Amino acid sequence: MANFNIDSKKARTYDAIVIGSGISGGWSAKELTEKGLKTLVLERGRDVQHIKDYPTTNMMPWEFAHRERLPKEITDANPIASRCYNFKESSAHFFAKDNEHPYVQEKPFDWIRGYQVGGKSLLWARQTQRWSKYDFEGPARDKFAVEWPIGYDDIAPWYSHVEKFAGITGNKDGIDTLPDGEFLAPHDLNCVEKYFKEQVGKQYKDRHIIIGRAAHITDPQQIHLDQGRAKCQHRVICERGCPFGGYFSSNSSTIPWAMKTGNLTMRPHSVVHSIIYDDKKQKATGVRVIDANTKQMMEFYADIIFVNAAALNSNLVLLNSTSSRFPNGLGNDSGVLGKYVAFHNYRASVSGEYEGFLDSTTDGKRPNSGYIPRFRNVYKQETDFLRGYAAGFGANRNTYSDRNGLGESLKSNLHETKYGNWSVGSHMMGETIPKESNYVALDKDLKDPFGIAQLKISVGYDDNDEKMIKDYVEQVSEMFTNAGFKNVKSHDGNRNPGNDIHEMGGVRMGKDPKTSMLNQWNQLHACKNVFVTDGACMTSTSTQNPSLTYMALSARAVDYAVKQMKAKNL
Repeated sequence: MANFNIDSKKARTYDAIVIGSGISGGWSAKELTEKGLKTLVLERGRDVQHIKDYPTTNMMPWEFAHRERLPKEITDANPIASRCYNFKESSAHFFAKDNEHPYVQEKPFDWIRGYQVGGKSLLWARQTQRWSKYDFEGPARDKFAVEWPIGYDDIAPWYSHVEKFAGITGNKDGIDTLPDGEFLAPHDLNCVEKYFKEQVGKQYKDRHIIIGRAAHITDPQQIHLDQGRAKCQHRVICERGCPFGGYFSSNSSTIPWAMKTGNLTMRPHSVVHSIIYDDKKQKATGVRVIDANTKQMMEFYADIIFVNAAALNSNLVLLNSTSSRFPNGLGNDSGVLGKYVAFHNYRASVSGEYEGFLDSTTDGKRPNSGYIPRFRNVYKQETDFLRGYAAGFGANRNTYSDRNGLGESLKSNLHETKYGNWSVGSHMMGETIPKESNYVALDKDLKDPFGIAQLKISVGYDDNDEKMIKDYVEQVSEMFTNAGFKNVKSHDGNRNPGNDIHEMGGVRMGKDPKTSMLNQWNQLHACKNVFVTDGACMTSTSTQNPSLTYMALSARAVDYAVKQMKAKNL
């Protein structure tokens, strides 16, 4: 029997374990397996294989029982997921269901989750901007959080590394607050968007309108063809899963690439309970897992562990990983684990109309939009709030039909679609300040269906966010008005924190182990063979979409970890 146990443990031992298979987990797995490490990826949800498991990807609108609208009983059962723009009849199967995965909201927080192989990489909005040196220097300059232990120059080569493989479309715009990258052919602004770009350029020296940078293959390179991916078809139904691999996802790109090395073992239905810490060895030795189907607890072992469970679940896993050495969570000597959580503020939008270009309209679909890079408080403090905001921008031609008449005349009128003015719109993406009072913790009483303590979330807006909203509305309304747009209106959607799906922090990087969890290599200060490279590691949030930075940090951390392992330092 003893030999049987030894053999069983050997069969459950790998060089590396990755917790989570979303955007950062997929990258960790790709890099580890390419470097020759036998790697186990633990995914709490079901398996989703590229193409095979995209059941709605080729369905026409009329083939859905409810024309893509979900029945009331489903939206009532999922009040949080229902507030996400992508929760539709065609994509609801990629969202975690609210009643199956409870959590505690000390303050309203929409925790949007995707529990399957690939995670939320199947559902993301695919906007991929690099951070600039100003973003990494911001906390040190403004004193609103601890200093980042890295700068732009440290991560720039890794941005290039992931951009070439993932496929990023964009222009080289030459804007120092938004560094250029390794771009494929850009999408194009339409005529009204170009008009707005010209007007803004004439009137503001520090403001720019550009086409968004997005993870879509517009000009396939050999590395993309080698992945089995093809050019984006501009179908704009990305949230169903793309059988062409036209946009980047773990399912179409990093996971199958890792699988081809022969070094990857994927284990779906594996709910991570905690990381095992060995007091004698003074290192983590493995991961405790609850099989989602059998509810059986089992253990897997490895020399290196990458935590990529998505920001808040990565916090949960570390908080639940207690031992005599770490009674308050793995690596939590500083006491900051779970604290300084932040997000992006998407509450405000501005709309208007333009009466020009009535001889033009748009044709086809574009899986991207215009973008206004941050222009507030970059080089100096200009306002009564800290940091700044970026914004989306787009223009579309309105259509309408005459609904007058009766019988044949009404039918004829309804069939005759007419074009109205152009509608223009913008939404903000504001940086929020990581604060100790914005935290997550384990609830002392409530358990989830697997017997693990539920995550308690206490994250809210503050006065800085309200001042930033006011400034965004004033500035963009002014830009719209100066461009000659009419009927300019602003709107506060009052959306809850979390609905941006950009939650970050809780396991932040930093120079000082007394005030941070991770060093400059995303390595736990107090447990050197554990790395965290998803949104949990972020020290501040910038105004850019964060996923590209998670990818680059993951690849960079793996490179360091493998070198350290080979040098026998882990």
